Amino acid sequence: MTELGGTVDRPESARRGDAPIATAGRSRDLDVLLDILDLTEVDENTYVGRHPAEVGSRTFGGQLVAQALVAAGRTVSGARPIHAINAHFIRGGDVKRDITFRVERHRDGRAFANRQVTAYQGDEELFVMLAAYQDSRGGLEHSVEWPEVEYPESLPPLGNHFDGYEDRLKMFVDALKPIDMRYANDPAWIMKGTGERLNHNRVWMKSDGPLPDDPALHVATMGYASDTTVLDSIITTHGLSWGFDRIVAATVNHSIWFHRPFRFDEWMLYATESPVAAGSRGLATGRFFSRGGELVATVVQEGLIRHFPAR
Repeated sequence: MTELGGTVDRPESARRGDAPIATAGRSRDLDVLLDILDLTEVDENTYVGRHPAEVGSRTFGGQLVAQALVAAGRTVSGARPIHAINAHFIRGGDVKRDITFRVERHRDGRAFANRQVTAYQGDEELFVMLAAYQDSRGGLEHSVEWPEVEYPESLPPLGNHFDGYEDRLKMFVDALKPIDMRYANDPAWIMKGTGERLNHNRVWMKSDGPLPDDPALHVATMGYASDTTVLDSIITTHGLSWGFDRIVAATVNHSIWFHRPFRFDEWMLYATESPVAAGSRGLATGRFFSRGGELVATVVQEGLIRHFPAR
């Protein structure tokens, strides 16, 4: 892969109105993700996205990010790569209704393109995202060192961490899992039992099977994955856990800067931490590193975090 962004080739498994067809080498859940990224084009600036069958009480933020990336990318000509998105979540989406994505073309320059994507259900805005695209050119290069952790092959799959916690973590157990995730540290619910506190989290991620070569699908899949585990460091700093403590969490805004080309069907280390929590909000930062240690993308997310201690 040499570029990020651009137009999306619709996956062969997608048939409008039907369940995804199983694809060799891919998990069923990854086929579902690729299916919902196959947006329906209403006109050259308007697209409609669907929800998967496996949903929570409101639209998953990573789904909105991924589908908005697809919508924006379809309006950018050529292979111009995406370099940044900044998204704000306004309302929780109704998981029983489709979502309309309207793209505004703010600029198409020689080197840059800028888009705004607004997600609607009816007349209500759910989400707004600014996306910037830039032709890649040579220049200065440096990046931070990656945190050395065990490689994913020696780490257990996510499902192993749910053993014995199925009742407590039913929402996670039943959720769509198109991403293969391997924790390099204990997840929050296990640390809850040991009393450990951790101000960072390290998780290996990749799509649960091969992706088509279309770079935009790799970008969208990373966008989907970037909304998972990123807020964990806020609660593990305080020794808290999903499923055990009364915590209300919702994404307020989400930004990604894409630094280098990548394939998201290859392992990426998602290293996250939380520099601050205040005013019922927590800020989390994340860095995606390639297996070779290159910094590929940087994520910043602010979430509403409310903890109600047991009395």
